[in-house]
Amino acid sequence: MDAVARFTELVSAREPPLDRAALALAAGGLPRLDETRWLRELDRLAEGVTSRDALLERLFVQERFTGNAADYYDPRNSLLPHVLGRKLGIPITLAVVCIEVGRRAGITLHGVGMPGHFLVGAGSGDDAVLVDVFDRGRLLDAAGAEARFREIAGPDAPFGPQLLTPTSTRAILARMLENLRGIYRARRRPGDLEWVLRMRLALPGAGPAELVELVGALGDQAQWHEGAALLERHASSAEPQLQEHLLTLAKVQRAHLN
Repeated sequence: MDAVARFTELVSAREPPLDRAALALAAGGLPRLDETRWLRELDRLAEGVTSRDALLERLFVQERFTGNAADYYDPRNSLLPHVLGRKLGIPITLAVVCIEVGRRAGITLHGVGMPGHFLVGAGSGDDAVLVDVFDRGRLLDAAGAEARFREIAGPDAPFGPQLLTPTSTRAILARMLENLRGIYRARRRPGDLEWVLRMRLALPGAGPAELVELVGALGDQAQWHEGAALLERHASSAEPQLQEHLLTLAKVQRAHLN
């Protein structure tokens, strides 16, 4: 099974497994990925961990996971095996490591999709705390999270508790793919952009924009016939106005074959 098919299968489950889905995502860029190896590495990191403090000690002191501020847009920062191997990542992939190691140790954590800076949440009510995994596991309260948000978004950006709510597994995966989408688009890597967009289309929130960009990536690889067929397939179930647009784009793709 190829990476896109494996990813699509996993995210169609009622409760997608974050660790396996993140590894299936990474397999798009790492075709020879050994899933078992990296699942075992997550298991190893959880050995002997019995509390939240012990988890943070393990990951950010003993193992020295940290944010890659020096090369934030290196695509390896978004691929879980590279993050585990290099101990470098961006907030969302470091959060995946933290959540999955915590789960193995019996510690319930969740992703917090604050715009611009992903966090990890632990506890609830008066015991709730946020973890900045990009900053070596620094603990934040709501005021600290707001300060971090304003560093990124500006002092006048609106902030509220709705920005600190738990993020679903599918939303985490979609955000990981959006990061890679921007990187591969900027670096003009249509082959990588293709698998990213195919995976993105398997998740909620994707639509015609992702489809059209995927067709463009296929065209950049001279795969015009495949792009046209993809547009025609989606047009068959689209609203009339969108259907007409997609069929017109398909004709443009087929014109390259003349």
